Amino acid sequence: MLLLPVAVIGLTLRQRMPAAAASVTLPVPPPPVIGASRPHGHPVVPDPFTGSLLALGGPGAADLARLITLSALEGPGDDRLVVLPRADAAALFGLDEDELLDESPDQLFLPGTLDAALAFLETELRIRDDSEATGGEPKLLLVADCEQEAGRIAGLFARHPQGLSAVVLGGWPGEQAAVDENGLVSAPPAVAGLLPKQASAMSRAEARHRLDLLTEKCQGKSTRPKRRRHR
Repeated sequence: MLLLPVAVIGLTLRQRMPAAAASVTLPVPPPPVIGASRPHGHPVVPDPFTGSLLALGGPGAADLARLITLSALEGPGDDRLVVLPRADAAALFGLDEDELLDESPDQLFLPGTLDAALAFLETELRIRDDSEATGGEPKLLLVADCEQEAGRIAGLFARHPQGLSAVVLGGWPGEQAAVDENGLVSAPPAVAGLLPKQASAMSRAEARHRLDLLTEKCQGKSTRPKRRRHR
Protein backbone atom coordinates (compact mmCIF):
# COMPACT_ATOMS: atom_id res chain seq x y z
CA MET A 1 0.00 0.00 0.00
CA LEU A 2 1.26 3.45 -0.91
CA LEU A 3 1.25 5.75 2.10
CA LEU A 4 1.10 9.45 1.25
CA PRO A 5 2.19 12.10 3.72
CA VAL A 6 -0.66 13.89 5.50
CA ALA A 7 0.36 17.22 3.96
CA VAL A 8 0.03 15.77 0.46
CA ILE A 9 -3.42 14.37 1.24
CA GLY A 10 -4.52 17.75 2.58
CA LEU A 11 -3.25 19.52 -0.52
CA THR A 12 -5.07 17.07 -2.77
CA LEU A 13 -8.34 17.65 -0.91
CA ARG A 14 -7.95 21.42 -1.05
CA GLN A 15 -7.34 21.26 -4.78
CA ARG A 16 -10.55 19.30 -5.26
CA MET A 17 -12.74 21.42 -3.00
CA PRO A 18 -13.44 24.32 -5.45
CA ALA A 19 -14.75 21.92 -8.09
CA ALA A 20 -16.91 20.11 -5.57
CA ALA A 21 -18.21 23.34 -4.04
CA ALA A 22 -19.31 24.58 -7.44
CA SER A 23 -21.78 21.70 -7.69
CA VAL A 24 -23.29 22.27 -4.24
CA THR A 25 -26.23 24.62 -3.74
CA LEU A 26 -25.84 26.47 -0.48
CA PRO A 27 -28.93 26.51 1.74
CA VAL A 28 -30.91 29.73 1.82
CA PRO A 29 -30.46 31.46 5.19
CA PRO A 30 -33.62 31.29 7.31
CA PRO A 31 -35.65 34.47 7.73
CA PRO A 32 -34.80 36.59 10.76
CA VAL A 33 -36.58 35.58 13.95
CA ILE A 34 -38.21 38.36 15.87
CA GLY A 35 -36.61 38.36 19.27
CA ALA A 36 -33.06 37.81 18.03
CA SER A 37 -31.11 40.45 19.87
CA ARG A 38 -29.30 43.23 18.12
CA PRO A 39 -26.32 44.80 19.89
CA HIS A 40 -28.59 47.37 21.55
CA GLY A 41 -30.96 44.66 22.78
CA HIS A 42 -34.09 45.45 20.82
CA PRO A 43 -35.86 42.66 18.93
CA VAL A 44 -35.42 42.38 15.18
CA VAL A 45 -38.71 43.08 13.38
CA PRO A 46 -39.87 43.30 9.78
CA ASP A 47 -39.89 46.61 7.95
CA PRO A 48 -43.12 48.32 9.09
CA PHE A 49 -43.34 50.36 5.88
CA THR A 50 -43.68 47.80 3.09
CA GLY A 51 -46.72 49.35 1.43
CA SER A 52 -48.65 46.22 2.37
CA LEU A 53 -51.62 45.33 4.54
CA LEU A 54 -50.76 42.78 7.22
CA ALA A 55 -53.87 41.26 8.78
CA LEU A 56 -52.94 39.47 12.01
CA GLY A 57 -55.00 36.99 13.99
CA GLY A 58 -54.50 34.50 16.80
CA PRO A 59 -53.45 34.80 20.45
CA GLY A 60 -50.03 36.25 19.58
CA ALA A 61 -51.28 38.87 17.12
CA ALA A 62 -51.25 41.75 19.61
CA ASP A 63 -47.63 41.04 20.58
CA LEU A 64 -46.50 41.17 16.95
CA ALA A 65 -48.54 44.34 16.36
CA ARG A 66 -46.81 45.99 19.34
CA LEU A 67 -43.38 45.04 18.01
CA ILE A 68 -44.08 46.41 14.55
CA THR A 69 -45.58 49.62 15.97
CA LEU A 70 -42.59 50.25 18.23
CA SER A 71 -40.19 49.51 15.39
CA ALA A 72 -41.90 52.18 13.31
CA LEU A 73 -41.85 54.72 16.15
CA GLU A 74 -38.26 54.08 17.21
CA GLY A 75 -36.79 54.14 13.71
CA PRO A 76 -34.33 56.83 12.62
CA GLY A 77 -35.45 60.13 11.15
CA ASP A 78 -38.82 61.86 11.10
CA ASP A 79 -40.13 60.58 7.77
CA ARG A 80 -42.82 58.33 9.22
CA LEU A 81 -46.19 58.58 10.92
CA VAL A 82 -47.99 55.86 12.88
CA VAL A 83 -51.76 56.34 12.99
CA LEU A 84 -53.10 54.54 16.08
CA PRO A 85 -56.74 55.04 17.11
CA ARG A 86 -57.37 55.59 20.82
CA ALA A 87 -59.09 52.22 21.36
CA ASP A 88 -56.11 50.41 19.88
CA ALA A 89 -53.66 52.52 21.89
CA ALA A 90 -55.51 51.36 25.00
CA ALA A 91 -55.61 47.71 23.92
CA LEU A 92 -51.99 47.48 22.79
CA PHE A 93 -50.23 49.95 25.12
CA GLY A 94 -52.61 50.53 28.01
CA LEU A 95 -53.06 54.24 27.29
CA ASP A 96 -55.95 55.95 29.05
CA GLU A 97 -58.44 58.05 27.09
CA ASP A 98 -56.72 61.39 27.60
CA GLU A 99 -53.07 60.34 27.85
CA LEU A 100 -50.57 61.82 25.41
CA LEU A 101 -53.09 64.25 23.95
CA ASP A 102 -50.43 66.94 23.67
CA GLU A 103 -47.18 65.12 24.43
CA SER A 104 -47.18 62.28 21.91
CA PRO A 105 -44.09 61.95 19.69
CA ASP A 106 -44.22 63.59 16.28
CA GLN A 107 -44.19 60.12 14.74
CA LEU A 108 -47.43 59.12 16.50
CA PHE A 109 -50.97 60.32 15.74
CA LEU A 110 -53.74 59.24 18.14
CA PRO A 111 -57.14 59.98 16.58
CA GLY A 112 -60.17 59.37 18.77
CA THR A 113 -61.77 56.70 16.58
CA LEU A 114 -61.02 54.45 13.63
CA ASP A 115 -63.41 56.56 11.57
CA ALA A 116 -61.31 59.65 12.33
CA ALA A 117 -58.11 57.76 11.53
CA LEU A 118 -59.43 56.66 8.15
CA ALA A 119 -60.77 60.14 7.40
CA PHE A 120 -57.30 61.56 8.06
CA LEU A 121 -55.63 58.97 5.81
CA GLU A 122 -58.18 59.44 3.04
CA THR A 123 -57.61 63.20 3.07
CA GLU A 124 -53.83 62.92 3.34
CA LEU A 125 -53.53 60.45 0.47
CA ARG A 126 -55.94 62.42 -1.72
CA ILE A 127 -53.86 65.56 -1.19
CA ARG A 128 -50.70 63.67 -2.09
CA ASP A 129 -52.29 62.34 -5.26
CA ASP A 130 -53.31 65.86 -6.28
CA SER A 131 -49.97 67.48 -5.44
CA GLU A 132 -46.46 67.21 -6.72
CA ALA A 133 -44.35 65.04 -4.46
CA THR A 134 -41.73 66.93 -2.47
CA GLY A 135 -39.90 63.91 -1.10
CA GLY A 136 -40.61 64.98 2.46
CA GLU A 137 -43.94 63.22 2.89
CA PRO A 138 -43.85 60.84 5.86
CA LYS A 139 -44.42 57.14 5.35
CA LEU A 140 -47.80 56.14 6.78
CA LEU A 141 -48.62 53.15 8.99
CA LEU A 142 -52.11 52.39 10.28
CA VAL A 143 -52.32 50.04 13.27
CA ALA A 144 -55.91 49.23 14.21
CA ASP A 145 -58.65 46.71 14.80
CA CYS A 146 -60.60 46.78 11.56
CA GLU A 147 -63.98 46.82 13.41
CA GLN A 148 -66.65 47.29 10.71
CA GLU A 149 -64.38 49.21 8.35
CA ALA A 150 -62.65 46.40 6.44
CA GLY A 151 -64.08 47.59 3.12
CA ARG A 152 -62.98 51.15 3.74
CA ILE A 153 -59.45 50.05 4.65
CA ALA A 154 -59.23 47.84 1.58
CA GLY A 155 -60.42 50.77 -0.52
CA LEU A 156 -57.49 52.89 0.67
CA PHE A 157 -55.05 50.29 -0.62
CA ALA A 158 -56.95 49.91 -3.89
CA ARG A 159 -56.94 53.66 -4.57
CA HIS A 160 -53.42 54.36 -3.29
CA PRO A 161 -51.11 51.42 -4.05
CA GLN A 162 -47.92 51.70 -1.98
CA GLY A 163 -49.34 54.86 -0.41
CA LEU A 164 -49.54 53.41 3.08
CA SER A 165 -48.91 50.33 5.19
CA ALA A 166 -51.23 48.76 7.75
CA VAL A 167 -51.26 46.24 10.57
CA VAL A 168 -54.87 45.19 10.97
CA LEU A 169 -56.28 43.20 13.88
CA GLY A 170 -59.75 41.84 14.55
CA GLY A 171 -62.17 40.09 12.22
CA TRP A 172 -60.53 40.84 8.89
CA PRO A 173 -62.63 39.10 6.18
CA GLY A 174 -59.66 38.31 3.93
CA GLU A 175 -56.52 36.25 4.51
CA GLN A 176 -54.77 36.63 7.85
CA ALA A 177 -51.38 35.70 9.22
CA ALA A 178 -52.02 33.61 12.33
CA VAL A 179 -49.75 34.02 15.36
CA ASP A 180 -50.14 31.33 18.01
CA GLU A 181 -49.47 31.55 21.74
CA ASN A 182 -45.84 30.52 21.19
CA GLY A 183 -45.27 33.20 18.57
CA LEU A 184 -45.23 30.81 15.61
CA VAL A 185 -46.41 32.64 12.49
CA SER A 186 -48.43 30.98 9.73
CA ALA A 187 -48.81 33.48 6.89
CA PRO A 188 -50.58 33.34 3.51
CA PRO A 189 -48.25 33.31 0.48
CA ALA A 190 -48.92 36.97 -0.37
CA VAL A 191 -47.27 38.19 2.85
CA ALA A 192 -45.19 35.19 3.95
CA GLY A 193 -42.01 36.90 2.80
CA LEU A 194 -42.72 39.95 4.97
CA LEU A 195 -42.97 38.09 8.27
CA PRO A 196 -40.64 35.82 10.23
CA LYS A 197 -41.56 32.29 11.22
CA GLN A 198 -41.63 33.17 14.91
CA ALA A 199 -42.31 36.34 16.88
CA SER A 200 -41.16 37.08 20.40
CA ALA A 201 -43.54 38.02 23.17
CA MET A 202 -44.16 41.71 23.87
CA SER A 203 -46.41 42.41 26.85
CA ARG A 204 -48.55 45.50 27.12
CA ALA A 205 -46.51 46.65 30.13
CA GLU A 206 -43.19 46.30 28.29
CA ALA A 207 -44.58 48.04 25.21
CA ARG A 208 -45.95 50.87 27.38
CA HIS A 209 -42.55 51.30 29.03
CA ARG A 210 -40.84 51.66 25.66
CA LEU A 211 -43.49 54.12 24.48
CA ASP A 212 -43.01 56.18 27.65
CA LEU A 213 -39.25 56.27 27.07
CA LEU A 214 -39.79 57.42 23.51
CA THR A 215 -42.21 60.12 24.65
CA GLU A 216 -39.74 61.44 27.25
CA LYS A 217 -37.00 61.49 24.65
CA CYS A 218 -39.15 63.45 22.20
CA GLN A 219 -40.53 66.02 24.64
CA GLY A 220 -39.24 69.46 23.79
CA LYS A 221 -37.95 68.28 20.42
CA SER A 222 -41.15 68.48 18.40
CA THR A 223 -40.63 69.99 14.96
CA ARG A 224 -44.11 69.56 13.54
CA PRO A 225 -47.32 71.41 14.51
CA LYS A 226 -49.71 69.23 16.47
CA ARG A 227 -52.59 67.75 14.49
CA ARG A 228 -56.15 68.13 15.61
CA ARG A 229 -57.27 65.06 17.51
CA HIS A 230 -60.47 63.98 15.79
CA ARG A 231 -62.85 62.65 18.38
